[in-house]
Amino acid sequence: MLFNSPLFILLFLPLTLAGYWALARQTTARLWFLIAASIAFYGYWNWLDVPLLLVSVIANWGLSTVFGRLPATAIQRRRLLVLTAVCGNLAVLGAYKYLVFFASTLTTLTGWPETAPSVWSLPLGISFFTFHHIIYWMDLKRGLAPVYPLRDYALYITSFPQILAGPLVRNREIVPQFALSPCRPGWQQRCMQGVTLFVIGLGKKVFLADALAALSNPLYAQAGKAALATAEAWTAVLAFSLQIYFDFSGYSDMAIGLALMLGMVLPLNFDAPYRATSLQDFWRRWHMTLSRFLRDYLYIAFGGSRHGLWRQCTALIATMALGGLWHGAGWTFVLWGLAHGVALAAGALWRRWLPAVPALLGWPLTMLFVALSWVLFRAPDLTTASHILGSLWPTTALTPAPGGGRTLLLAALVAIIGPTSWQVVNRLRPRLLWAVIMAVVLVLALLKMRDGAYEFIYFQF
Repeated sequence: MLFNSPLFILLFLPLTLAGYWALARQTTARLWFLIAASIAFYGYWNWLDVPLLLVSVIANWGLSTVFGRLPATAIQRRRLLVLTAVCGNLAVLGAYKYLVFFASTLTTLTGWPETAPSVWSLPLGISFFTFHHIIYWMDLKRGLAPVYPLRDYALYITSFPQILAGPLVRNREIVPQFALSPCRPGWQQRCMQGVTLFVIGLGKKVFLADALAALSNPLYAQAGKAALATAEAWTAVLAFSLQIYFDFSGYSDMAIGLALMLGMVLPLNFDAPYRATSLQDFWRRWHMTLSRFLRDYLYIAFGGSRHGLWRQCTALIATMALGGLWHGAGWTFVLWGLAHGVALAAGALWRRWLPAVPALLGWPLTMLFVALSWVLFRAPDLTTASHILGSLWPTTALTPAPGGGRTLLLAALVAIIGPTSWQVVNRLRPRLLWAVIMAVVLVLALLKMRDGAYEFIYFQF
């Protein structure tokens, strides 16, 4: 069930909100109702994935109760249990997401017969709910999280606004909010902000991201067969760079908005990343919840900046390479991550020995690198990526495809100089006029969806 589908907007969401708010003052019933609704939402895609989700929730919660019963002095046993849980979660993720990739790579390198199944169904959202399990275990180990009752842990993992594509939420940010009644003081403001964020996110997806997808998808398909004209290559680069921003930031807006309608606050996930004046600044603004996960649980574990400059550079490269692999089982994702890791390491070296790059120069250099690296992220294989990147040198007239120039310009202006979604909602107060405006935009988006809807890009991860 897509957030950007009439079924979700006109049926699932109203029924879920009605049931949730009807149980506003009955905490236990309200939360179990939301768990049931979230499982139904998840199972709509493929009910065969539901048992895996439920087993992962029950197994992790069961192990956490064992952890809680161990005395604080049993340090080694606690560490072993945490290691077992984390490795178990990663093993499940690896089996579903990376087994075919590693097996095919091994076959290519050795010539051995294929040992993994050629078709392996990837459960939707497995990367995100696996990372949520790991976040909890690491916080449990550090004494930053309690052992939750099954109800709270199940809702933390399965909550429908964020189970499929984030944001990556720390348990201590959201679980304490479960017991709060959605009709507590300030509910009008939260609901207004939630509806506004949802509609803004839907607008980003339907009117911008999908229009850019219609522009970039045929060009990437064409590049899989042959090199492109220079104008087509640049159009593909710029269109996808903007598409992925509006697609994923639109999804994040919708997820945060849905949580607000339920009386909960999720962390911000985007902060105008295409205004960044350095790659370090970009990663502080882009997919912010993933960035802090990589920082807190990988980069710092690899040594961070505590053991000298060269150790820091190695940590940056390793962290981003693993971040790339997390996004997808393919060498294009690994190279994308490595490119960002090497560039971040180069930035660290530059800041140590050379003067700061002026913002007027840093911004175009950062955006050029980000846009070109997105080619590796989007291309289904290295051949497609090489065809696009190899076609960027101007050999033909730099004229975008018909209609493409206007779409790219509008999207670029919104991304670079337009207000962020949070800047919009934080200035608003509940007003009838604003409700009418949101209703009109929602109707227009629903009418636009009759032409077809694209899945969110991050649903594949």
